[in-house]
Amino acid sequence: MTSPAQIEEIVKNYQDPSTLITLGDTRATVKVSQDDNQTQVDVTLGYPVKGYAAELAQNLKQLIEAEGAANVSVNITTKIVKHKVQQGVPALENVKNIIAVASGKGGVGKSTTSVNLALALAAEGATVGILDADIYGPSQPRMLGTTQRPESVDGKSIERYGIQSMSIGFLIDEEEPMIWRGPMVTQALQQMLGDTNWKELDYLVIDLPPGTGDIQLTLSQKVPVSGAVIVTTPQDISLLDARKALKMFEKVKVPVLGVVENMSTHICSQCGHEEHIFGAGGGQSMADQYGVNMLGSLPLDIHIREDADNGQPTVVKDPDGDIALAYRVIARRIAANLAMQGKNYSAAFPNIVIKND
Repeated sequence: MTSPAQIEEIVKNYQDPSTLITLGDTRATVKVSQDDNQTQVDVTLGYPVKGYAAELAQNLKQLIEAEGAANVSVNITTKIVKHKVQQGVPALENVKNIIAVASGKGGVGKSTTSVNLALALAAEGATVGILDADIYGPSQPRMLGTTQRPESVDGKSIERYGIQSMSIGFLIDEEEPMIWRGPMVTQALQQMLGDTNWKELDYLVIDLPPGTGDIQLTLSQKVPVSGAVIVTTPQDISLLDARKALKMFEKVKVPVLGVVENMSTHICSQCGHEEHIFGAGGGQSMADQYGVNMLGSLPLDIHIREDADNGQPTVVKDPDGDIALAYRVIARRIAANLAMQGKNYSAAFPNIVIKND
């Protein structure tokens, strides 16, 4: 009979085909109990897998039984914990992990990618929020279908499609320009982040503006960021600026979880011909150059644009379609790479105050 230790080793060495990471590397915990020729295996993952938990359990069951165990039952659960952030930056109440989505330049589909990844994480079973940090050009209100000022029960929280959200675009007219200097912009970011009533979030996705300016600096110095995702296209100009964004996060000690290559290929809807309009392999070469993960590629597809413009992002509009599934795979890879990092133990230590009374 296969021993509990052997079964635990089998599970931890199993490479999740969705994330391409072994369960042991993502710090999964495994509990094995055997009784009367029955084997119960409880696996707790550090990232959400609602979309394919049953498939994962079946794969592990078959693998364990192939090694000699009989009557195996596998149960998959998820426990998302708070991970380490920049040293000296206090954690945000009710938010376990903040994921910054950045690009070096505009026009690469970063905001569209951000909202679809947030929705994909929610579809996988996580509690998710999205913060639109682009003060000058907020996109999330239109993408979430809330161009009119949305109603809020408490005046401090807004929910749409199962995710919590906040944007300066909720507070002003859609066509009203924000003619503000840098200090006002950074103050607005901190206010939206701190004053919003975030409700026990596993992940808060921050959609950053392009570049490496005031917002990015404030984020790195005052916001507890668990990890960053870089969005680029295969085009050389886009990759050049994306490298700057990646190096910025390296300088401020924020882990880069990986690169997402957007608009990687276009398939003609009439003839089926595939063409790499913006080049090929740029995201992978960048990931290889800097030793970060290639999280996945997304196509240049008119439905992604139409869905976002109509206020129903693709993950919501066509949840079972190929594009939505691609977003969900990338979201799982982001969460799994974050799960590999160390936990944040800062809350476990008391504040020591010395008074001379």
